[in-house]
Amino acid sequence: MTKKKAHKPGSATIALNKRARHEYFIEEEFEAGLALQGWEVKSLRAGKANISDSYVILIEGEAFLFGANFTPMAVASTHVVCDPTRSRKLLLNQRELDSLYGRVNREGYTVVALSLYWKNAWCKVKIGVAKGKKQHDKRNDLKDKEWAVDKARIMKHAGR
Repeated sequence: MTKKKAHKPGSATIALNKRARHEYFIEEEFEAGLALQGWEVKSLRAGKANISDSYVILIEGEAFLFGANFTPMAVASTHVVCDPTRSRKLLLNQRELDSLYGRVNREGYTVVALSLYWKNAWCKVKIGVAKGKKQHDKRNDLKDKEWAVDKARIMKHAGR
């Protein structure tokens, strides 16, 4: 019998899209699998991914991730032509695809990638159905965040 491998310490998160939560109101979140090539998996294991400009487009009943950048490793991609910004198919079930399609086409929402992470041995992407924020909404969120930090600081020093 073989031994089970010990879980590697650290986070399972590969990449976060912090800008998406700043620019959009996230209404609903979905978890989707990714159809990847071998060199992309090796790049993800090394943590060389950027999803800050990525978004999802629905084409002919299928969802594709655009704008994600997986930097190829020099060792793993010597014999294959790598396109770091190619579109990658998202693996969703039909009910989720129908829900996304309806919200995007009828209600004017957009779908953005929120995070990229490992779940067991599979790479997953969390996507969100989002509505764009206006400038004053972004300012209000920033004020609320600053007030929460100040309030925590005041409460910490109030007990002394």
